[in-house]
Amino acid sequence: MLREIADVGQPQGGRTRRWFQSGDEDLIVWYAADGAIYGFQLCYDRNSDERALTWTPEQGYSHNRIEAGEDRSFKHKASPVLVADGRFDAALMARRFLQISSALPAEIKDFVSGKLVAYPSSGSKGI
Repeated sequence: MLREIADVGQPQGGRTRRWFQSGDEDLIVWYAADGAIYGFQLCYDRNSDERALTWTPEQGYSHNRIEAGEDRSFKHKASPVLVADGRFDAALMARRFLQISSALPAEIKDFVSGKLVAYPSSGSKGI
């Protein structure tokens, strides 16, 4: 079940955000200055091969694998980075999101689930 993380740091000069977490997923929701939802990033498979689906009005959808920066022999851990990843199973993630989102505010649940359902099957910008 996605639960909100209290006291999430807000980037100076950036968009206000809320952060929700479950056992294997993170959901970060960004807000516009008027308080409307601007976009989101849904990270999943955190405990194995973490990936992220991001949606913003300017960029549309992007699907990435999260390179944790830990596989560097005898070096300090690097910062995680997003790298291009293959196909995204939107139908599977939409079903999973419905299972884990019952505690979310309705406007967030509706916004994210709507974007998951609207995810294009192929040929979309940023995929």
